[in-house]
Amino acid sequence: MSLRTLFLSMALASSSIAATGYVPARSGDGSIDAAVPIRVSLTGYALDAETRQPLSGVWIRVRGSSLTAETNRRGRYILQLPDESIGTEVTVVAGSPGYIEATHVMALTEGSNTWDVHLTPMYRSSDPTLAAAESAADRRSQALASNLSTAHGVLAKGPHPFPAPAFDREGYALIDENNWVGVDDQPLSTFSIDVDRASYSNVRRFIREGRRPPIDAVRVEELINYFPYGDPAPRPGHGHPFAVATEVGAAPWQPLHQLVRIGVKASEIEMSDAPANNLVFLLDVSGSMNSANKLPLLKKAFAMLVDELRPTDRVAIVVYAGAAGVVLPSTPGSERETILGALESLSAGGSTAGGAGIRLAYSVAEENFIEGGNNRVILATDGDFNVGASSDAEMVRLIEEKREGGTFLTVLGFGTGNLQEAKMEQIADHGNGNFAYIDSELEARKVLVTEMGGTLLTVAKDVKIQVEFNPARVAAYRLIGYENRLLAAQDFNDDTRDAGELGAGHTVTALYEIVPVGVETPVEIRTMDALRYQRDARTEAADNEELLFVKLRYKEPGGDVSRLVTTPVEEVSADTSDDFRFAAAVAAWGMLLRDSEHCADYNLADVARMARGALGEDVHGYRTQFLDLVDHARALDVLARTPGT
Repeated sequence: MSLRTLFLSMALASSSIAATGYVPARSGDGSIDAAVPIRVSLTGYALDAETRQPLSGVWIRVRGSSLTAETNRRGRYILQLPDESIGTEVTVVAGSPGYIEATHVMALTEGSNTWDVHLTPMYRSSDPTLAAAESAADRRSQALASNLSTAHGVLAKGPHPFPAPAFDREGYALIDENNWVGVDDQPLSTFSIDVDRASYSNVRRFIREGRRPPIDAVRVEELINYFPYGDPAPRPGHGHPFAVATEVGAAPWQPLHQLVRIGVKASEIEMSDAPANNLVFLLDVSGSMNSANKLPLLKKAFAMLVDELRPTDRVAIVVYAGAAGVVLPSTPGSERETILGALESLSAGGSTAGGAGIRLAYSVAEENFIEGGNNRVILATDGDFNVGASSDAEMVRLIEEKREGGTFLTVLGFGTGNLQEAKMEQIADHGNGNFAYIDSELEARKVLVTEMGGTLLTVAKDVKIQVEFNPARVAAYRLIGYENRLLAAQDFNDDTRDAGELGAGHTVTALYEIVPVGVETPVEIRTMDALRYQRDARTEAADNEELLFVKLRYKEPGGDVSRLVTTPVEEVSADTSDDFRFAAAVAAWGMLLRDSEHCADYNLADVARMARGALGEDVHGYRTQFLDLVDHARALDVLARTPGT
């Protein structure tokens, strides 16, 4: 048996493995019998190569296998390996956003094998204005590392890693934050769902570079929806591909107000049971992609996806630079080495003919169209479409035409300095797909492996939400985020109106801040003059205990007629869930980064405190990484910096 086959046959090591070298043994019925020793493991610490500061959230992976571990807040990791690996030689890879990946070849022995990872930052800056922030970061890191063994080295002071891009022509669409709306004037709020998560990983990239993100790079709904939530999936026989959950509690940043969380959970689908994939990788190999966090990272990301393909799946590779061309014709997923060889052969150079590349990719997808399958173009680029015959309007029309024919579009962004995020999000939306920003191998694995179903498999399209507020209970409301997803009330019942797509296993969360009737709120609520001929809805609704009424419309992936799902919301909970409080913490974080007037009396310490008390099970460690990101921003006093610097 080859080492690769051996590792692929093993399940991922339990996240509960303790540093003692013991794991719980389970009997056939799943009950825990006793603690048994780990015969072979890999352990160590991850440190910044310059500062010797411990790094949390670093992934450690055995190349050619699915075995992965992440470092905890003290930089410590432990990875259990199969007994049969004793005496074999493996290649171990480690990485984290903002750092150059480290590789180590080692022969495994019985017992505990050690590799202390020293990651080198991608960028450095000697900006003297950052001295105070560096000192604060050093103090925090020293505190986090206080329990590290001296055998792993004394932490030394040194320059903190800050990127310094040579140029910056990144583009973001203007976002005007949603304001308060009086229920008497406008009782309906309508919007399209958003399953994109690109804003979170992009914001994370700025923070880890020691910069404050531009205001319009912060889309609060995408920050919230980056994280999975524990909402229940639809029950068998439910009749819809998703379930809706709601919760109401006090708004943390304004206790006089209430916060409403609406959660949508799509059904999970085992990828082995999913329809066959007809995928076309459309890859930007222009000169702007010639940096470590662009084309090289792109290759590694798509190699992860290739590892997940089945023999029934097919992949073609189209590239574009000065011109567009087919590097690999549609090839069965079983021919893994052929696909990976084509990926590895790519190099960057030339200008960017994005329009020609998209046309060619759709042509290849149509030639290999699978009826009833997942037909999708996956575009990977730094976002630059500045050369080519097609205008943006022509490109959008083409993408819309192809989506109606059953070929959807997913967009993945890479790199810094050239990211045209507004354009990338727009074409993904028009292509019935999603948009993600890949800043590391860890993020690539999240998007293309862990959340593969949500990324590639649509279970509901044109999903719209409409909320009707009861004027007898709610005086005013404010939708947090979704500014570029707002719809007119009449669009809700218009089946020709495009909206967002929901992928398998996706969770979507929307938050409303509401002002209950009778509360002396400190916020200004603009109202219109009373209407002469309208009925008094407040009086008519006085006996109704509902706060609001939630309606969702969606279509089957191949359907043209929408279906309706409704949910009334009544109860206000004094004891809110971890999901509620964590989503609120992330929302507050986003509002602070945007300098929102709606969160002016809150601060990052408040965000950290709320998030720390709402980590829950945190299976993948995403919430802990968020807390580390908030602490990092506090240490560097990021909010004191000018956005974009």
